[in-house]
Amino acid sequence: MLGLRTTIYKVEDLEKAKAWYSKAFGVQPYFDEPFYVGFNIKGYELGLLPDDSIKGDNVFSYWGVDDIQNEYNRLLEIGASEHEHPTNVGGDIMVCSVKDPWENIIGLIYNPHFKIPN
Repeated sequence: MLGLRTTIYKVEDLEKAKAWYSKAFGVQPYFDEPFYVGFNIKGYELGLLPDDSIKGDNVFSYWGVDDIQNEYNRLLEIGASEHEHPTNVGGDIMVCSVKDPWENIIGLIYNPHFKIPN
């Protein structure tokens, strides 16, 4: 295993999701087609896939942040809903999660010990 490369969220409305995720992550997609929208988030792929199927809590990815409480609050302010409030999981590591407007779970993690290997 080489580590996280891509997280894909299924959405009913690709155009609305593209706008929401552009705002949530502060970047525009590098790949934008009717069948898939791809964002480069600091070297990791966030993909949006059009799909009308039922969603659940079956996919979970954590995106690293520097200030978990501020980022959690910001996502709630732009339309996400609470899934799990910020929680200390040991030492100074914090996790939380929100649901996007399409019920996909976005996990956030503050882990000052994590370093991307060279």
